[in-house]
Parts: sequence; structure tokens; C-alpha cells
Amino acid sequence: MLYSHRIDDALDAKVGKRGLPQVSLDRELGRAGAALDKFRRWKADGTLPLLSLPGRHDDLVELKPHAERFAKLEHVVVLGTGGSSLGGQTLLALKDQGFGPLAGRPKLWFMDNVDPSTLAELCARLPLQRTGLIVISKSGSTAETLAQFLTLLPEFEAKVGKAKLADHVVAITEPSDNALSRIAGRIGCPILDHDPRVGGRFSVLSLVGLLPAMIGGLDVEAVRAGAASVLDPVLQAGDARGLAPAIGAALSIGLARERGIGTTVLMPYCDRLGYFAFWYRQLWAESLGKGGHGTTPVRAMGTVDQHSQLQLYLGGPSDKMFTVLILDTAGQGKAIPAAALGGDKSLAYLENRSLGDLLLAEADATAATLVRNGRPTRVMRIATLDERVMGALLMHYMLETMFAAELLGIDAFDQPAVEEGKVLTRQYLSARVPSTRRQS
Repeated sequence: MLYSHRIDDALDAKVGKRGLPQVSLDRELGRAGAALDKFRRWKADGTLPLLSLPGRHDDLVELKPHAERFAKLEHVVVLGTGGSSLGGQTLLALKDQGFGPLAGRPKLWFMDNVDPSTLAELCARLPLQRTGLIVISKSGSTAETLAQFLTLLPEFEAKVGKAKLADHVVAITEPSDNALSRIAGRIGCPILDHDPRVGGRFSVLSLVGLLPAMIGGLDVEAVRAGAASVLDPVLQAGDARGLAPAIGAALSIGLARERGIGTTVLMPYCDRLGYFAFWYRQLWAESLGKGGHGTTPVRAMGTVDQHSQLQLYLGGPSDKMFTVLILDTAGQGKAIPAAALGGDKSLAYLENRSLGDLLLAEADATAATLVRNGRPTRVMRIATLDERVMGALLMHYMLETMFAAELLGIDAFDQPAVEEGKVLTRQYLSARVPSTRRQS
């Protein structure tokens, strides 16, 4: 297994009255077991293609020419929002920590909002004649993505000319007559099929996440192999006991039901997992927040949020469960020599220690402090972070979310409440209602 998963410190035997009793965990796990046959059936009959993606290779072969063409450019802009953006950002963070891409690879920019200032700055700064554009919308009707696309198209055309515009654009949308496919058709650019049965927040292992990853130089076969290492045991299991994704779901739902734990905090101690935590936040919230159900996911980053949120976590309401995700960074970085301390005894704890030593010590200390203060805490550990491990973590949380939905008796794959805001947005925009006249 590419990660360890320890929940002992979330049980009442370790953290007291806010923890979940073992008997309650066992009961939820027994109920989660009923989902196993459903998952197997969904894979077998094609209802949920997500479950077949880790074993596929043919689609990656089809993506290769597009990835190779865009890899020759200087920049690639990815237009999309929610799952159409967060999956790619999560994967690219493995190779680009903000200081630039791998040598010989383009810089990828994920534009997931419609702030006009940001888009104007993008156009002003990037050499559009050496820039590619990937436009992603599953439905083909996402207002934000379409508005971005229609805003950028004239800018690109002015730089590369109408005849070459199609060479700079790829559209990803479901195979239907939709706005994005019609615009792309008029341009004459490639249109890649987004499987309509793969929801955006579950699409990271599809072309939505893997095309940007391929362009950025990631080993996407390894990403899928890591995902398969988590999925295969689930599909082969006779019951849910011993399955980390099911245990995580049973713990979260059990704590919500029996202890009123309404917030779940994911706190990675690794900068490269920062976007992973954003990706998780959308996955959990949009999949489970229905019919009065769900818990609120919070992204926290170690060590940064020890200095912003930890006071609340320890001294505020005891209504949260915590997952501390720890990368073994022992010995990583240069050790601080004794001479650098200048004889200051107050700094003796840093002597011959590296940044990796400090990061790991703070992660362990935070988890221990949460437990000592009676906060239900799960600890996940990884020895390294590469494509295989990232694939495993992604699949763990997708399956954990699916198990949680089954325990709650809800559909993990729709988002009916989101539609109301979309309808009102179109109405307000069409009527041009000033914000000062809108009533909340």
C-alpha cells in the first residue's frame, strides 16, 4: 500500500467522548459493505466509467499527439472551473511548485475564475503566438468557461491569425450539440470527448486531468497504476473491513451521526499537496451536501495554518474531525550547522537539523496535540510523493466519498442545488440588474 491510514486516534478509547465508539465504526462498516456489489456492478455494466479508467491505456495513446503538439509551446492556458481545473492543478503541482515547469516543458496556467483583471493581465503578459489553449467544460455550457473562451479568442486570433487559430486550441466536452462544441467547430480545432458519465469532480483520471499532466511531463501511466492499487482491492473485497476508503467514510459519517461532528479538516504537511486539498474540498462538498446531509470540508496547510487556524481547532468548538496527511521529510534539505547558530543556546534544537526534520516534527506534534485535546484525528502517512502515490491518494478519496454517499443514501454524482444559482446568473445577466437592486 502506498500510504498508511491510522484512525485509532479518532476513536473514543483514545480521545474520549468526542471520538467514535468502535461498535459504531463496525456498524457503519457493515453498512458500507453493501456498496461493494454496487461498485462492481457499476464497473461491469459501464454505469461508472471512473472505475475502469485505472486499467485503461488506449485513451492515453489517443491523447499523445495532442500532448506532444502542446508540449512544444512556451505556455498552455487551461480554461475550466471546478473539477475541470482542480484535477489538473493537483497533478501539475508535483512538477511545478510555482517556480516554473520541467525543463523543455511549457508553463501551464489554470484560469478558473472570471475576474476581468486577471484575464487582461494574462493576455498582456503571455506571448499568445507561442501559447496553447485547452478549454474544458463537460456540459459545454459552463458560463464562466465560455465567457473566458470568447474573451480570449479575439486576442489569440490577433496574434496568430485566423488561419492558424485552430492549431492553438483544443476543446474537451461531451459528444453533443452544445455551445462549446459549436464554437470549437467554427474554429476547426480538435474536439476531444469528455465521457458524459464521468462527472467533473471525478474526472482527474480522465483526459481532463491527464492531458494537462502529459503536457507538463508527468508519468500518467503511473498515476493510473497508483489509483489501481487502491481500487482493485476494493472491487475484489468480500466486505468493507480492512478497506481504507470504507473505513474513512465510516469514521466520518459515524462521527457526524453520533457526535455531531460537522466539519472535516484535511491538513497536508507538504506544499505539493496544497491543490490536492482544494480538489478534495470540492469532491467532498459537492458530492455529499444534499438533502440536509454532509459535513463541511476545510483545507488547512501545515505548517502555515498552525499559525492561523490551530487555535480555533484546539480552543474552539469540538465539532471537527481532522486528517493530518504527513510526508516523511526526515533529513530532507541541508542541515543547519552549529556554527550558524552563533552560540545561541535558544536555537540548540535546530542544530544539525534540516527543514525536512522540522516539517516532520511539526506534523507529528500537531497530530499529537489534537489528540491530547480530545479532537478525533486520523493520520495518513506517505514515504514519498510521486505520480503513483498521488494516484493512490486521489482514488482513496474518490472511493471514500462514494462509500460515504452510500452510507447517507444519496447520489454522489449529481449537484442539484448548484443549478439554482446558474439559472439566476443568466437571468441577472440578461436583465442587467444592478447589484444594488438585488435583494438577498
